[in-house]
Amino acid sequence: MTLTPRFAPFKLVPDVTKAMLAVEAALGETGIEHGVGELVRLRASQINGCAVCIFMHVQDARQHGETDLRIQMLDAWRESPLYSDRERAALAWTESLTHVSKTRASDADYELVKSQFNETEIAALTVIVGMINAWNRLQIAARAVHGAPAPAVAA
Repeated sequence: MTLTPRFAPFKLVPDVTKAMLAVEAALGETGIEHGVGELVRLRASQINGCAVCIFMHVQDARQHGETDLRIQMLDAWRESPLYSDRERAALAWTESLTHVSKTRASDADYELVKSQFNETEIAALTVIVGMINAWNRLQIAARAVHGAPAPAVAA
């Protein structure tokens, strides 16, 4: 199957995409650990099925020292001992907000994130989740194609 991009948002709405990138840069100054941010971005991208974002955040996580095993197990983080309590709280909040139409950002999920993050960090984490969901929707709607070379198909 050949995927054909539909439109190029970086070319068509450059001021908007620059503003989104500026928000991302500001999020880097909020005190949320880079590794937590990458796990959150990767998990939301997995849920949403955004290949471009999954590819990008796997690469970024690896460049910042994340292990292949933790990346591979991320979809099953609840059943794996590989993640800290802080990471688990961030991942639960990510899933709650990514599925907000179903979860309504439940009190249980909020209490969990509140047990590991202060109010400023929760606000920043919430913006991280909102931004990656926006990026996912933009890239999926544009039918953007990730930069990984396609492997040869096995016989």
